[in-house]
Amino acid sequence: MSFEVMQFILGLLYANAGEWLMHKYILHALGKNRQSFWAYHLFEHHAVSLQNGMIDPGYQKLELTSWNTQSKELVVLAVIVLLHAPLVLLSPFFTGAVYVSLALYYYKHRRAHLDPVWARRHLRWHYEHHLGDNCNANWCVTWPWFDYVLGTRVKNTAPE
Repeated sequence: MSFEVMQFILGLLYANAGEWLMHKYILHALGKNRQSFWAYHLFEHHAVSLQNGMIDPGYQKLELTSWNTQSKELVVLAVIVLLHAPLVLLSPFFTGAVYVSLALYYYKHRRAHLDPVWARRHLRWHYEHHLGDNCNANWCVTWPWFDYVLGTRVKNTAPE
């Protein structure tokens, strides 16, 4: 396996681990504090998704002028992109994998909250995270790799 391929694979794994850590420890743990910036995740995004059978209307159109779930998520993703920018010269394939993962995360997460039928079929773990009986599991969105590695992929009842 070439060095570049190894960098890319490590970048994908790193991004998935970061997604798991951020979702569990920042969006959910810090998000429990209503005064926290991260509170939007539980008190806006989860509440609205549960109320609307997975649909979050904040994703219906991109309005960078409104401060909603989608615009807050995009700010966080932009910060992550900027924080990793210095690595582009040092490890371009690793950083490229991180950037590809961020783009896929945004695409898949947005689509899941606009099309519940698609989410149930293609992101079952994320669908179950929102509509199942245990929202303290299934932390990954893009791929459930780290949920399996860390034992947090829980198949639970979610409406069909």
